[in-house]
Amino acid sequence: MTVRSILDEKGHDVLTVGPNDRLSEAVRLLAEHRIGALVVTNGDRKILGILSERDIVRCIAAEGMSALDEQVRTAMTPKVKICYEHHTVNEVMEIMTNGRFRHLPVEKDGQLDGIVSIGDVVKRRISEVEREAEQIKEYIATA
Repeated sequence: MTVRSILDEKGHDVLTVGPNDRLSEAVRLLAEHRIGALVVTNGDRKILGILSERDIVRCIAAEGMSALDEQVRTAMTPKVKICYEHHTVNEVMEIMTNGRFRHLPVEKDGQLDGIVSIGDVVKRRISEVEREAEQIKEYIATA
């Protein structure tokens, strides 16, 4: 299973925010859409960074509630790990585990093409394991 199969199922839509937008707007989007991260772009779909709930909490811890008036660029993670459609579920799990993050933007031709979350990856992996177990049961039953 690959990232492409995940995106084919869930879609390529990604909520984004601009680097000059206020953190308060980013917080509103995260809460409204019940998501944990926004990809930062200039509107051209080129990935500039990622802003997670964790990034916002760190900023508020350092600066207090006035941090919500700051620009997204002050809190975002600029060095974003990305993946591509050909990456396998296991490769994505390894990238996420090693980097200790839960969201991985998907890039295609230098542009944002989607995002996968740890929930997407775990769901796909569970599906794979269940299918493999069913195949083993069928094999044993017919042997």
